[in-house]
Amino acid sequence: MRQFCSLFILFFATTVIAQPSGGPYGPVDRYYEVPKAGHVYDVAPDGKADAAGTQLERPTTLEAAIERVVTGDAIILRGGTYRTGGLRLNQGVTIQPYADERPVLKGTQVATEWEALRNNVWKTSWAKLFPASPLGWWRRDREGMQTPLHRFNNDMVFVDGKLLKSAGWEGELDPHSYYIDYERGAVYIGVDPTDKQVEITAFDGAIVRTSAPVHGKTNDGQGPVIRGITFTQYAYRALEVEGKRQFTASDEPTDEPIGPSDPATFGKEVTGTVLENVTISYTSRVAGYFRGDGLVIRNSLVSDTGTEGIYVIGSADVLLERNIIRRNNVENLTGYYASAVKIFNQSHRVTFRDNLVMDHPNSNGVWYDVGNRDGLIVNNWLEGATDCFFFEISRGATVAGNVFVDCDKGVRVLNSADVHVYNNTFVDSPAAFERNERSATNDHFGWHPATGPDVDEREGHIFANNLLVTGSAYTQPLLRFEQPTSLCDTLTRPMATQVDGNVYARARPTGSGTGLPLIVISPAATESCVTTLTSLDALRELAPSLEANGQQLDRTPASIFKGPDLGRYELLQPIVARAREPKLPAHVREALGWSELDAQTKGAYPMNPE
Repeated sequence: MRQFCSLFILFFATTVIAQPSGGPYGPVDRYYEVPKAGHVYDVAPDGKADAAGTQLERPTTLEAAIERVVTGDAIILRGGTYRTGGLRLNQGVTIQPYADERPVLKGTQVATEWEALRNNVWKTSWAKLFPASPLGWWRRDREGMQTPLHRFNNDMVFVDGKLLKSAGWEGELDPHSYYIDYERGAVYIGVDPTDKQVEITAFDGAIVRTSAPVHGKTNDGQGPVIRGITFTQYAYRALEVEGKRQFTASDEPTDEPIGPSDPATFGKEVTGTVLENVTISYTSRVAGYFRGDGLVIRNSLVSDTGTEGIYVIGSADVLLERNIIRRNNVENLTGYYASAVKIFNQSHRVTFRDNLVMDHPNSNGVWYDVGNRDGLIVNNWLEGATDCFFFEISRGATVAGNVFVDCDKGVRVLNSADVHVYNNTFVDSPAAFERNERSATNDHFGWHPATGPDVDEREGHIFANNLLVTGSAYTQPLLRFEQPTSLCDTLTRPMATQVDGNVYARARPTGSGTGLPLIVISPAATESCVTTLTSLDALRELAPSLEANGQQLDRTPASIFKGPDLGRYELLQPIVARAREPKLPAHVREALGWSELDAQTKGAYPMNPE
């Protein structure tokens, strides 16, 4: 089988065993053999709907093949652009390219009929529009002055492949924006379309793997296997795998299940969906909604999405690995809780391993939220997001071997229990453990808090053998444990059962007397229930059980890492361990693929000889 190097592959040039692995990440160009299948349907952009599709020389259309396939069949796509969408199937089939060709599914059509108006404005009539509104929980009184309502419409306009930004009326237009008059069915742009390709969304999705009857067939319960396909420029979402219910763009798509539920009662309608070497870009809301146990998304690229990239809902035993997820919330919708990856609503045993999550200035990175259990987050590179990893209203996660760079918070744990954070590298990115009064009583999101630990159960965390390093410009605390004053009298136990063996490296500012804040601790015997400490010595005096083997180093990143300016965060030299360092549990070593010698390191990179 021939292998080719894709432009999408991203390598880190390392000469030692490292976590993250160094790639390949994202889609890998390859030669696809025709799979063994019950029936193989050949399709092409210029295929004929009445062709059988059983001969390469006489392909059918993708739409016709979708209608015909049954369990175990395969659809083979010739290269080229398919401007299509609204495809629905309920059979477990394989969809992949022919040989090494590159099929691209687009949700736009080309607009060619334009009328020139005054003031550098051009207009065209357009019938396929997708007006939308924010979901009911969005707080307009708080966010409406930052995010105009027209930004929630699902339409998109591209000029020569570049996404334009929505405007509120014709007078706001410039060469980089568009306006839609929904009552008149008109699209306006502020750039001369002559000799340019203008594409406007015409479909609100590419493929929906429905659980409902369709094309005269009932759901076979098997998810599709999709390989090597690009999906781009879709209003709303590109892909969706349904559960028990069918949702529209105006529905809350995460309400399955509703309320605390037995895992045996959901995630079973469509199982085993696989995406490999897939690219999804430019979707106005999410790349895909995925429901169902046994989901695998591997070596895929998700880029330039709306509120979420990958959205996993009510699913168990999921694996996401070696993907690139970048640039979520490209329209900067505020108050919509954007996250590049969202694991939501009682998803159990979701493994997020060896992925690149980067370039998310208006979005969280990876967010496990609402009733999730036993997450495994290992060997990832997460950079440039608000909360790079966020675990909320959930119980049980192992976070190990990850690199967090330039995050507002590298790890954030909120109203959760039993999150164990081992051997991660934090670069200008703090770790934060928080709890507050939020409960299912009168909550803005109703039943959500009831799926996680109750207010008095939000504890049991571990933070051990991590490496936290900052440059001279970073002045904030590196580790935070925080709760509000109102909980001081009722929640007196610490959130963590173990905080030890961590290394905090920060060069002392020239002329500094007291030093910068290092750790925030709560509950504490202060009026505010919070105290800020500048040294590990002060921490040990306050709480002798914390950081007995921790180290505070007066050193710069250049003295810790091999090449921080190049993103090389392997250790320049070993950090000498204390005599009674906490040991990395065997199951965590196994998840990282480390030996006992590897596990003696600090941070995400084992110290191996070159």
